[in-house]
Amino acid sequence: MTQMLTILNTVARAAALLCVASAAQANTGADKEAEKQAEKEAPPSLAFKFTASHYANSNQPSGDDINLRANYGSHVAWIGRYTQGQGSDNAALDQTRIGYEYVMPMPFGQMTPSIQTASGGFWGASLSAQIGSPKLYAIVGLGRTNLRTYYNLNFDPNDAVTLGLGMRLPDKALLSAFVVRDDRLGTGQTVGHVVWRKEIAEGQRLTVDVARKQGRPDAQSESVSGNMMSFGYDYRNVFAKITRERKVNFANNDQTRVAAGFRF
Repeated sequence: MTQMLTILNTVARAAALLCVASAAQANTGADKEAEKQAEKEAPPSLAFKFTASHYANSNQPSGDDINLRANYGSHVAWIGRYTQGQGSDNAALDQTRIGYEYVMPMPFGQMTPSIQTASGGFWGASLSAQIGSPKLYAIVGLGRTNLRTYYNLNFDPNDAVTLGLGMRLPDKALLSAFVVRDDRLGTGQTVGHVVWRKEIAEGQRLTVDVARKQGRPDAQSESVSGNMMSFGYDYRNVFAKITRERKVNFANNDQTRVAAGFRF
């Protein structure tokens, strides 16, 4: 009888400990949900991202770029300056740009209009959208410029349409595939991208972007083709990226790009 009472007492204590542990775990989960909800309800704060880039070219002088990007809620603005030494035409390039975009949440996803201007009289605008759910969505976009001189740091045609698909994988990585194609200047410029992005640990993220391109520098020139591969790594507030691209901006030039920066 004494042994039976001892066993029952042990079982009762174990059950009590399990209840306490379950309650603690539930409270922890509730605390995390409360923190997430508080983050959503908190007013937006101003955050900055500074990036410095170097562009090493095979058939042109090297170029350098600095860019400061500011985020305030759904509002994004940036200012940057690109410089490149004199080439065979004895002309150097020095171009300053500013831009703005607004991320608009929509019932079907989100829409992002943007506008940019640069020294030399350049103007450009675009409208992109993600249509669907956070797990699976279509990517569509349209871009237009005033065709003034501009060194294209997007490395995709600006006067173009974009079509693609994005999804969240079971391991929570993001995978997207999309095509950007000139629909205005008759160059046939087409760039297809596959982008994979994953948080590999808390505060650490990898991004891989692979692209294939084909098209003409202008409507009268011969078609060229090339590949691009880019690797990016984020560690908390600092990041770095290296890119190798052939026939950059559809010119007879291969390029290695190195970029690094920090958020604050």
